[in-house]
Amino acid sequence: MSAILIFDLDDTLYPEHTYVESGFKAVAALLHHRFGWPQADSVAFMADVLKTEGRGMIFNNLLESRGVHSKRLVKDCIDAYRHHIPDIKLYPVAKKLLKDSKYSLYLLTDGHKIVQYKKIKSLNIEHFFKKVFITHRYGVKNAKPSLHCFELIRNIEKCSWDEMVYVGDNPKKDFVNLNKVGAHTIRVLTGRHKDDVAKPGFEARKIIRNLKELEFFTET
Repeated sequence: MSAILIFDLDDTLYPEHTYVESGFKAVAALLHHRFGWPQADSVAFMADVLKTEGRGMIFNNLLESRGVHSKRLVKDCIDAYRHHIPDIKLYPVAKKLLKDSKYSLYLLTDGHKIVQYKKIKSLNIEHFFKKVFITHRYGVKNAKPSLHCFELIRNIEKCSWDEMVYVGDNPKKDFVNLNKVGAHTIRVLTGRHKDDVAKPGFEARKIIRNLKELEFFTET
């Protein structure tokens, strides 16, 4: 099989919740330094807010609960979260797959430019890929489901859409437009989107339980 193999990052190559936990620890360390708050208590509070209310106001809620809320302090927490060196690791099968693959590999991921770059550096995976695409470097409008960065890969490889394979986890955005142009799409059922039900047209063409089912891409 001849293919250009393109991977998503979060919850595809590593468990994204470990990045969140690492970021919470960085914020807790900042607040311990500023106010002496026990770090474990701050981490537990943020984790509980994430579980019950989702993302968006976690740091606000923590600071308000301690009576020290300010826009500046929220920004400091956001900066600590985004700029910390994350303690994250690849899924074991992902490392083997990237190391042994005989195909042209690309990484294509959405997210804050600095955040995604630090994840990639911490995982030490950049050398596995012919090129890494952090879509937000090209403008938020070119994040998935936009095909812009996939078109850039197609131009590099001089290939057709049906020679491209994208492996991702999020049926809300990862596959819909690739399906329309005839690319191969594979959804891996790992991470926080594993139980999501895809809308018509949004599901990948193939669904796998984990990356071990992609090991045929390491064969010659």
